[in-house]
Amino acid sequence: MSAHQEGGHGSFKTYVIGFVLSVVLTIIPFWLVMGEPIESKAWIVAIIFIFGGIQMIVHIHYFLHVNIKAEEGWQAMSAGLTILLLMIVLSGSIWVMFNLQENMMPAHEQIERVRNLP
Repeated sequence: MSAHQEGGHGSFKTYVIGFVLSVVLTIIPFWLVMGEPIESKAWIVAIIFIFGGIQMIVHIHYFLHVNIKAEEGWQAMSAGLTILLLMIVLSGSIWVMFNLQENMMPAHEQIERVRNLP
């Protein structure tokens, strides 16, 4: 029996692959934000979400060793529900932040009107 079959743990090679993929999937969005190669913030947010989703899959596969066959698929269903809830929370957070920026920042005219109050 291999180590993968006995305890469900991965080999050193799989951990290194997972680590390298995680680092790459972190560096690329960081570069997108810090280097600003793309003008559109909406595209940057979308790309960060995509890389975050891929990184979640990498972590689940390489570090948590969850697959469809484990425990008759219950681990995969649990992971799927977790990902769904995480996407709801993340998309809701982004929606709230964009709306706060639009609705909470007063217009220049309103600031001048408040400054001129007696």
